[in-house]
Amino acid sequence: MANEWATFGADLHLELRGPRLRAGLMDALREAVRSGRLEAGTRLPSSRSLAADLGMARNTVADAYAELVAEGWLTARQGSGTRVARRAEPRRAEPRRAEPRRAEPRRAEPGRAEPGRAELRRSEPRRAEPRRPEPRPGAGPAAAPSARVLPRPTTPAHNLKAGTPDLASFPRAEWLKAYRRALTAAPNEAFGYGDPRGRIELRTVLAEYLARARGVYARPERIVVCAGFVHGLMLIGQVLRSRGVRDVAIESYGLGLHAGLLTAAGLGTPVLPFDERGTRVEESGPLGSAGAVLMTAAHQFPLGGALPPDRRAEVVDWARASGGFVLEDDYDGEFRYDRQPVGALQGLDPERVVYLGTASKSLAPGLRIAWMVLPESLVGEVVAAKGVVDWVSSAPDQLAFAEFLGSGAYDRHVRAMRLRYRRRRDQLVAAVAAHSPETRVSGIAAGLHAVLALPPGTEQDVLRAAAWNGLAVQGVNQFRRPTVPATLDGLVVGYATPPDSAWQSALQALCRVLPQAAGGAWTGAEEAPWPGSGPAPEPGAEEASRPRPGPAPASGPGPGPGPEGA
Repeated sequence: MANEWATFGADLHLELRGPRLRAGLMDALREAVRSGRLEAGTRLPSSRSLAADLGMARNTVADAYAELVAEGWLTARQGSGTRVARRAEPRRAEPRRAEPRRAEPRRAEPGRAEPGRAELRRSEPRRAEPRRPEPRPGAGPAAAPSARVLPRPTTPAHNLKAGTPDLASFPRAEWLKAYRRALTAAPNEAFGYGDPRGRIELRTVLAEYLARARGVYARPERIVVCAGFVHGLMLIGQVLRSRGVRDVAIESYGLGLHAGLLTAAGLGTPVLPFDERGTRVEESGPLGSAGAVLMTAAHQFPLGGALPPDRRAEVVDWARASGGFVLEDDYDGEFRYDRQPVGALQGLDPERVVYLGTASKSLAPGLRIAWMVLPESLVGEVVAAKGVVDWVSSAPDQLAFAEFLGSGAYDRHVRAMRLRYRRRRDQLVAAVAAHSPETRVSGIAAGLHAVLALPPGTEQDVLRAAAWNGLAVQGVNQFRRPTVPATLDGLVVGYATPPDSAWQSALQALCRVLPQAAGGAWTGAEEAPWPGSGPAPEPGAEEASRPRPGPAPASGPGPGPGPEGA
């Protein structure tokens, strides 16, 4: 059943409570309908699909559906599936609002941050190269050749950098069908300048999808379509600065590009501390002086853990009490493997959380389609800011995505890719266990990348070995904020990045550069605990060998873009 749920049906986010499965499922469905998150006419997953998602018997779901149909909450018709019944419009509970905190503007000299855009390159046939000498036994997988030094290839042959999906798996045929249907039905006014919030067709289906799949409370009028996460963050930073916000707190590990954009907007970026459970959000820390906080709560980038429930509640309580905002980057929320999906933080308080999502990981970054679900108090200001920025997603692309999403093709694609990425993840874990048994793999319950913990002080050696072997991969410390102590060593491996034809060779190249344990166990300094992984394991009893790369220089930028978080 663990593999089945990734292949069929539509996603439906539900939070079940209590020991009785059927009663908990019925209560969750009633609450979703009563609150308006599941609107009238919304089609629910089949009983088989939902049972696989929730890990319960199909008969349990079927009985719950039947009882809710009898109660009038749902309708079921042959060929139409099970849908939410058309009832009186539910009264939407407005969350408690807090007055925005007013802060004195701080004079800051804005920097300039130009988002790096690396070129997307298709896989090319490798040119025949002279065979490299095999490393000496016991000298590590990346030992320097003894005969002559061969120049390192200018373009790495293998790409495992995080942040990009398998571009070769873009659903071209289904997308073309959606594009044709969208253009055929498009009104003439769709080709004008249009609403700066985006096409109403897309915002309408997005509101339904986000409510169903991610637990987001959204209405079309509160959604703003933007050209990627970076575009959305630029707009939010501009609005926050105009409101007098001085600081936006950020996580200890993340993309420097995002911090640079906030700095360019004239905002300070104090860094939140972290521990073995993830990011710490107590008000007595850097969060106390901030007017907003940027977080990857569902799947921390790059370390991979989810923010614990008590800290999710704590950061929302801080936003309510201070009048601040939580900027939620839900960059890969559709992809989870071994656990129930973590709902969006926005569902806890839609008036204090700005939800930012994107199609860059689920489809392709080249579409440049992303969205913000905004608190009501920010909609007008963000729309005004967007009106003077010449970054827009084209109307035909928005209409095509609306058709793709509304027809169910998006759900089918996500589930197919979820299964494919899970298989790759399992192959990665198995290969690492076979070639480097003492290398701990974490952050694998969700997302498109994994973190390989390395012995202290070995990260740069492994990166140099990777460059020598023509492998583009990133180290954990590339994402560490400058003020955070260097306590972790590891690799961030984007197992979704290569196409199927290049995956096995990339995996083999990775295994060649991983450190090997002498005698089967690592020793030396104790490893620091990884956020979300609990205490570190006890060190081994024998000395470990580090990889010994050749004299090639440190790896430069590899093919494909780094993660934009969008």
